[in-house]
Amino acid sequence: MSIEHRTIHVHGRVQGVFYRQSTRTEARRLGLSGTVCNNPDGTVTIEAEGAPDALDALEAWCHQGPPAAHVERVAAKPGPIQGYEEFEVKREA
Repeated sequence: MSIEHRTIHVHGRVQGVFYRQSTRTEARRLGLSGTVCNNPDGTVTIEAEGAPDALDALEAWCHQGPPAAHVERVAAKPGPIQGYEEFEVKREA
């Protein structure tokens, strides 16, 4: 199975609406590892690794997020494998 890394930046009302915790739940459900954190500018950054189809599913989920979120834009790019063991929430970048 091929493993890829993707960095996803989510813009909009995505802090204070359980976006990070919901992302962790979705990423774990998809079998992904990585991290999710809030940024000082009000965005959320996700670093995720796993199968390409699971990364695609997470990226698609990010466009909506949890019910209280209002996502304006999602930007994703590939990156080097970091070797995360599980998916965790970080406080801030």
